[in-house]
Amino acid sequence: MSFVSKCTADVILRAAKALKDGHLVTFPTETVYGLGADASSSEAVARIYAVKGRPADHPLIVHIASMHDMDKWAINIPEYAIKLAREFWPGPMTLVLKRSELAKDFITGGQDTVGVRVPNHPIALALLEEFQKLGGHGVAAPSANRFGAVSPTTAEAVHDELSDYLGDEDLILDGGNSQVGVESTIIDCTGANPSVLRFGAITEEMIKVASELSLMGSALKNEIRVSGALESHYAPKAIVSLDVIPKAGEGYIAMNHLISPAGVIRLASPSTTEEFAHVLYSSFREADRAGISRIVVQQPVGPGLAEAIRDRLRKASAANNFH
Repeated sequence: MSFVSKCTADVILRAAKALKDGHLVTFPTETVYGLGADASSSEAVARIYAVKGRPADHPLIVHIASMHDMDKWAINIPEYAIKLAREFWPGPMTLVLKRSELAKDFITGGQDTVGVRVPNHPIALALLEEFQKLGGHGVAAPSANRFGAVSPTTAEAVHDELSDYLGDEDLILDGGNSQVGVESTIIDCTGANPSVLRFGAITEEMIKVASELSLMGSALKNEIRVSGALESHYAPKAIVSLDVIPKAGEGYIAMNHLISPAGVIRLASPSTTEEFAHVLYSSFREADRAGISRIVVQQPVGPGLAEAIRDRLRKASAANNFH
């Protein structure tokens, strides 16, 4: 396993060749770091599941270089999905569409749908474009962590969690801190109207405006399986408690206008919702490194990205049932 901190053109070509040869490449996106494999190779994708300890029926998102590559992976693409792609790609949005012949069961978890996304990070885009030049069609890439754990927002976090599981020919590309900090919004585009399956930085209001349509249903009622949909997910080793008063020795994450009680270990004091999302996962990891047994989080209020943060926190706190 190689950790590469300077992603030159030569390194990107080396990484693209590694993908083509069936190896894994961890790369930065604007949301979190992804664990990438050739989405057309069942053997390569099987290694993603093995490294993550991920259930075999849990679908993967295919990362593509451009919205013009959507029709390789999907069929019957509705006009509103094209509008969304034009508006938000590259960006933190995954579209779930009816799958093409290229999207096999080992990508879709046996479903007749596939999730596709164009990430907004220069290293990710360069890698996808170079991979395409070598004949690749897309890169399957869930978050680069063990299944159910906190998604990594730095290359160092990837190394800490996965280095024991990666092989000699696998690579970790360092692209600095992920800008957004929480995973992409996932939108079901298989019906007459869009439906949000996972909340993220692309908000419901943004989707309504761009698609010129109202949204259907609730994410929790949809039958399509997608990444991060399980009730327990995004969890640190520490117990996560929400909207209670922390005690001395416990970790605390809250907006900067909220004061820490005496003896509490302040992990983050974001001043905006965007900053809250950016620091959330790194704060969880900091708490685990420090051996903190309980993290108290005062959840951000409001719609949009705050809703995505609350979704992640609810699932992180649900993991308490398994401690």
